[in-house]
This record gives sequence, structure tokens and C-alpha cells, in this order.
Amino acid sequence: MTVWDRPEPPTRPAPLDRERIVAAAVALADEGGLEAVSVRKVAARLDVGPMRLYGYIATKQELFDLMVDEVYAEILPGEQPGDWREVLRVRADRTRKAALRHEWLADLLGGRPTLGPNALAVGEATLAALDGLADLDTVVRAVETVSAYVTGAIRREIADLRAERATGLSERDWQRASGPHLKKMLDTGRFPELAKFVYDGTDVDAEVSFATGLDWILDAVAAKLARPPA
Repeated sequence: MTVWDRPEPPTRPAPLDRERIVAAAVALADEGGLEAVSVRKVAARLDVGPMRLYGYIATKQELFDLMVDEVYAEILPGEQPGDWREVLRVRADRTRKAALRHEWLADLLGGRPTLGPNALAVGEATLAALDGLADLDTVVRAVETVSAYVTGAIRREIADLRAERATGLSERDWQRASGPHLKKMLDTGRFPELAKFVYDGTDVDAEVSFATGLDWILDAVAAKLARPPA
């Protein structure tokens, strides 16, 4: 039985429900990451004993599942776009923005799908947008491919943000600090392609990089969907 199937216990003696528990857990994670979330800490935030929470959640993993599903409510748009590309683009963009608001989400994306109502609604809307464009296996692989790109790109961006906070160096500051060593290595002539990348490549911000990569992935998906079945 999943956490969504298990009924909540009575609220006595103090009002308590999963909604309040999840809101407290999300707030703790937003402040200090997943390591800041525990049954004891959530209980303290709610000013109740830790054992009270076990009537609502059995494990910390269930709590994480509930937290992820809570954020999925932010990902599902209020109005579904008509074009399948726009559906996938909007989902990707809203997932990235949700992860920037809740950085811990990057640590929980991927892996086994969450079965909460909000996550299922996002999955349903995504598959519905592609329904009839190709056979089911092709549609599922297309969704998996886009999801893999989105998850990887988000994790990389969040990792950069965490590194910036940990070192106290912005991306530009880090580049300046690392510049002398990198120049010395490139001047050896052993890395000509990297040298072209460093000296001639265009530097873009994370949002532009994400959108560009997503367009390329969607182009590849469109080509696959347009290909007649073998």
C-alpha cells in the first residue's frame, strides 16, 4: 500500500495532516537541502512529537515521495498547450524553474517514477500530447529521451550553483582563477580542440544553454515521430 492509499489517522490531540507535514518538510529542504529533512526535524517544525508523524508516513522515503509530488503541482500548467512540442517544452521549462526554487528536487529526479496524483497528472498530460503520433513504444522512448535531457541539464545547473556557494566564486571568478593553469596546459599544443572551444566558443548562460539543447532534442524526437514504422 502506498502512502497515498493509506488513510490518515485522526487529527487529535493537535491538528495535523499530511499537507502540513509535507509543507514543513519542503520548507526545511528549501532552507538546507535534503539533509535538513528528518522526521524529528519536521516534527520540531510542527511542534509535535516525532511519533505523531509515523501515523502519516512510514519512512523518510515516503516523505520524499510526498515532497516531490507537491512540487509536481508546480510543474503541471493550468492550461495545456495544443502542440506536442510546446507541451514538452513547457514541461521542461517548468521543471527547471521548479528545481531552481527547490534545489533538492534535482537529487530526486529520475529513477523510479513517483506515483502521486500530481506526478501522474503530469505524465498523463505528456503522453496525451503525443497520443496518435506514433506507436506507443516510440512515444514512451521519446518522453524518456526528453526527460533524460531535462534531468541531466538541471542536475548540472544545480551542481554549478552549489559549487559557486561552496567556493564563494562565481562562474566568471572561477574562470579567472583557473585561467593561468588552463592557458599553460593549452599552450602545450596537446589540446587543440579544447583550445578552440576555450578561445573561440560562445559563452551563454544556463537558461539559453538549456533552451538550445532542448530544441535539439525536440528536433530529434520530431524526426523520429515523422519516420514511418518499419
